[in-house]
Amino acid sequence: MKLAVVGAGWAGMAAAVEAASLGLDVTVFEATRTLGGRARALITEKPDGTPITLDNGQHILIGAYSETLTLMQRVGVKLPQVLLALPLSLPYPDGTGLQTPAWAARWPAPLDALAVIATARGWTWGERLALIRASLGWQLAGFRCAPTLTVENLCESLPDRVVQELIEPLCVSALNLPSSHASAAIFLNVMRDALFGRGAAGFSASSLLLPRTDLSGLLPDAAAGWLQAQHGTTTRIRPGTRITGLRAHAGQWHLTGDGVSETFDRVIWATPASTAAQILLAHEDEDEALNEALASWALSAHALDFTAITTVYAHAAGARLPSPMLALRAEPDAQTSPAQFVFDRGQLNPTDAAAQGVLAFVVSASSGERDDLQARVLQQGARQLGLSLQPLLSVVEKRATFACTPNLERPDAQIAPGLYAAGDYVQGPYPATLEGAVRSGLAAARLASG
Repeated sequence: MKLAVVGAGWAGMAAAVEAASLGLDVTVFEATRTLGGRARALITEKPDGTPITLDNGQHILIGAYSETLTLMQRVGVKLPQVLLALPLSLPYPDGTGLQTPAWAARWPAPLDALAVIATARGWTWGERLALIRASLGWQLAGFRCAPTLTVENLCESLPDRVVQELIEPLCVSALNLPSSHASAAIFLNVMRDALFGRGAAGFSASSLLLPRTDLSGLLPDAAAGWLQAQHGTTTRIRPGTRITGLRAHAGQWHLTGDGVSETFDRVIWATPASTAAQILLAHEDEDEALNEALASWALSAHALDFTAITTVYAHAAGARLPSPMLALRAEPDAQTSPAQFVFDRGQLNPTDAAAQGVLAFVVSASSGERDDLQARVLQQGARQLGLSLQPLLSVVEKRATFACTPNLERPDAQIAPGLYAAGDYVQGPYPATLEGAVRSGLAAARLASG
């Protein structure tokens, strides 16, 4: 069976690996020259001209990302070499915040999370107990709630400090929305797996896994290498090849694009939702029922709202943070403190001389112009970290994630017979995360092979 995978992001490469393993003849088409989609490597240079590899956004994984970690191992990635595992912690530059005590670092979930809560610096016992009660209540309810609830509704009984120092940072980092707009049902899925679930590949579920290598190398490039080594005669990856046309043809699907005019038995469309919707809405066929099905799916994808993430890369000679990842405080004027987290790329890549002194500031649910946002982040870094920072690169992903709001209807994985969708926006239990993308790719490949 011939399968085309359109898009070589994390969802597309997961689909290609799974489909090839299930015996399909696979061709992957990618419009750009770099694999990885919205989680890929970027090559730039420092002010002195030194080349440096960054990413189009700073990502983290957690130990509960079972499908992603399993897939990485499957394609030969040595996890301890490419991921720095940290116990659940959200420390601030001044040393306060949530941190896993050394004596609880190897405790299984949820004991490690309870230890973090019990020892939270600056929290009263009333605040700690309130969070423990709420967490146990969520567990007793099976981590389910009314689909119309926001995270703010879910946590309205929690003390302000708990919301500001734990719930809000977790919500905005996982769902890329403030708690007042984010889906409580999806948030609970993340909390269930991260705080009460089982980890994978030897990691605790709540472990924070920080990439030591660029995001293309973390999975997509490794998957491409594995496909070539294990299924080289039945798998092709074609970067720099944009697919611009899709037509039903005698029970199959005909693709056209950059030097492409080929028919496939199955197609997995693994591009961003907007690209998929555009292609499907342009489809015309004598089969009115098929046209209606494609248009219906396309309109559901087109109806999704999206939110931005900005990553500001900056350099300060000799800079070294107290931890590879720090939370940044929200200041009274929210406009002056847009970034929620900062990462020390030098600590993540200790053998890379170019990475030393490079910091990545992450602004989830970002808004505003790039230059203004960059200036405010650098000023925030100077105040909270005490560093004189020089900008390197600011990356704005305007459609980084779909807006995971309450009661959201997400597009199905099956578009039409023989045509499937893969991407973190497709119907599933997770928000727009790497795990959501990988899960959707694996699921689409299994559907296509059936």
